[in-house]
Amino acid sequence: MSNIFECFVGKHCIIRTYSAGVHMGVVKAVGEKSVILQNVKRLWFWKGAFTLNEVATIGIGSGSRVSIEVEEIGLTEVIEYLPTTEKARGTYEKYIE
Repeated sequence: MSNIFECFVGKHCIIRTYSAGVHMGVVKAVGEKSVILQNVKRLWFWKGAFTLNEVATIGIGSGSRVSIEVEEIGLTEVIEYLPTTEKARGTYEKYIE
């Protein structure tokens, strides 16, 4: 493995970046500080979870704001990768704007 983040390829993750916000999608490729995601939604605001760790594990609640899905996006300045649970993913669709 040439990049420690390659272990996330193929997994649905929450990605937090330095300046582009928080995105959710399937990791297609990783770089040192970059990622390409597929089937991507942007998380604008969340309720029902205190941290992104909880957003990835238990999901979001009423009052949260999630963007429509786009096919693919490239992001730079990635700060963290958080794999999501099936339970959490089930909540994301409910709050698409």
